[in-house]
Amino acid sequence: MTQRFDVIVVGAALNGLAAAISLGGRPVRRPLRVALIDAKDPRQFADAAFDGRATAISQSAKRMFEALGAWEALAPHAQAMNKIVVTDSAKGPASRPTLLQFDAEEAGPTAHMVENRVLYRALLDLALQSPTIELITGSPLTSVTFGPGLAEVTLENGASLKSSLAVAADGKNSRVRQAANIDMVGWAYDQMAIVATIEHEKPHGGSAEEHFRPPGPFAILPLTGNRSSLVWVESKADAEQLLASSETSFLSELAKRFGAHLGEIRIASGRHGYPLGLYVARDFAGPRLALIGDAAHVIHPLAGLGFNLGLRDVAALAECVGDAGALGLDIGGDAVLERYTAWRRFDTVATAAAMDGMNRLFGNDNALLRLMRDAGLMAVNRLGPLKQAFMREAEGVTGSQPKLLKGILP
Repeated sequence: MTQRFDVIVVGAALNGLAAAISLGGRPVRRPLRVALIDAKDPRQFADAAFDGRATAISQSAKRMFEALGAWEALAPHAQAMNKIVVTDSAKGPASRPTLLQFDAEEAGPTAHMVENRVLYRALLDLALQSPTIELITGSPLTSVTFGPGLAEVTLENGASLKSSLAVAADGKNSRVRQAANIDMVGWAYDQMAIVATIEHEKPHGGSAEEHFRPPGPFAILPLTGNRSSLVWVESKADAEQLLASSETSFLSELAKRFGAHLGEIRIASGRHGYPLGLYVARDFAGPRLALIGDAAHVIHPLAGLGFNLGLRDVAALAECVGDAGALGLDIGGDAVLERYTAWRRFDTVATAAAMDGMNRLFGNDNALLRLMRDAGLMAVNRLGPLKQAFMREAEGVTGSQPKLLKGILP
């Protein structure tokens, strides 16, 4: 039996959920009939044991969630970043000169930290509440074809789904992207991010810390209560050794880098390791296909822009599709996908290049380069207009923004 939809979204993780809601959720003015498919049940994604990460939700992403009706569920679990401190921590916690500091008093919080398990739960609830979104899980995808007028997805259980547009939200190793013969360009870093939730004795006051060290950044990101999300980047070999060590040994190594400013610390969650790399798709769209999130781009997490970059994809795609639908045009036609690609390509490539450059710059232990780098950031910290520009970029309010990121439903 073949089912017909307006849009098929493959992948029900965060970007896929956001795409389904933005195209077919209750608040949308002209909701489309959306199939959201995943081999796994996304209810398990809301378990901290599945994904121990937390995400920095920028101000523009917050407005998007407000417009879609998700922020009410997220707000009680969102910790405002009242201060962001960037240091040179090459010599360890005993000597951490501050290079850059942003305070909420200057322009309000630049972002809110929300645990991924909370994001999954809130977005999944919205998807399940919509009568025009059908969640199809439990059967892996076996084939995807892109015909002249329709995309067709076949599942292992024999089900066939057809739509005007398919959206690949199935991650870095996207089978949908591969079926369209779209390659990824990039490279792996010899780095791995160790992620865990930490409880500490003293309150963090909403302060986020990013300590740059030669192996990679060490970030302490505030969560609700006396908790923080840890993103600790080391070489792959060292990270794997740390992840395999006992909790006592791991905590001992963590304490050496964490510092004593928040009192005693303990691990409040499992430890997760994520290999890092930089990858960008050669094309962001193909016939009847749009790529979003990690299916289109994977960047270094040092500025916490990964999911926010995916939300920019979602918001742009929703506006392109919505505008075409309002005019009675083909929502999966070439004109729509060309507009989407033109909108997203430059921003993505520029952001990816900036993150790669920062990683290489701050991961370099050359004394002269470190002196020049530190002096440059300290100068930015003292120059009001330039510092404001950095803050606006962190808030995600620069460039040509889709309506959803301004809090306006497309």
